[in-house]
Amino acid sequence: MVSAGSADWTPGGIAVSGGRLAYHRTGGGGPPLVLSHGLTDNGLCWTRLAEALAPDFDIIMLDARGHGASSRVRPGEAVDPVCDLAEAVEALGLTRVLVMGHSVGARASAGFAAAFPDRVRALVLEDPPLVPPMTPEARTRRLQTFREQVARFRSMTEAELRDVGMRQSPSWDPAEFPAWAASKRRVDAEALPLLNSAWQEDFRRIRSPTLLIHGEAERGSMVATEQAREACELNPEIKSVRIPGAGHNVRRENFAEVLTAVRSFLAEV
Repeated sequence: MVSAGSADWTPGGIAVSGGRLAYHRTGGGGPPLVLSHGLTDNGLCWTRLAEALAPDFDIIMLDARGHGASSRVRPGEAVDPVCDLAEAVEALGLTRVLVMGHSVGARASAGFAAAFPDRVRALVLEDPPLVPPMTPEARTRRLQTFREQVARFRSMTEAELRDVGMRQSPSWDPAEFPAWAASKRRVDAEALPLLNSAWQEDFRRIRSPTLLIHGEAERGSMVATEQAREACELNPEIKSVRIPGAGHNVRRENFAEVLTAVRSFLAEV
């Protein structure tokens, strides 16, 4: 479902190696801002933030491979979100782009900025999973768990998923749930991406101003306070902000403070 405020956004698709990525774009004369969503979401899950930022930016909300309207993922096919993001930015003809990602989308955004430092003007990372690379055995177990999760999503209607989401996350604004529920029925069981590199390796190589936004570990944030400190010590380009009252879905759990932090940061770069 697309909200009324996004009715004029332009949908599109771009070719990447072995597939196609779908997107929605707000347009306008502002600088381009590419948004990369988390696992099981899709591009339109950024709708609330995109509507707030659209007057000042040309926002491109990508659907990751295996999500939304992008190419499906075949069993055994490796998903490399860094490569997909890099090829999407090139295909769109974007240079010195602003990039923001959430969760695994934040890890992909950091990997893209590390690999192509001359193509990123600034970077916003919303609660990236700062975890070690998985062993093959751990990945096999995680993939099986993910497949079971997707099967549960597909067994429910969008209305049922909205009800589940509202019970699990009562602090979210109601506007978040239509896109969230719709995205859960459009994700592949094989869409778990590869995160083979240590996050520290990517963070060291970033050369653009970077804002690391995270919540509280006790509420489910995947960035502990000591990890945020480590990130800033690894690279002077990185600064972090801890958003109170939020866990992993930082912008959904404290939208006002995330919006303020993002606006302030982007105004400075």
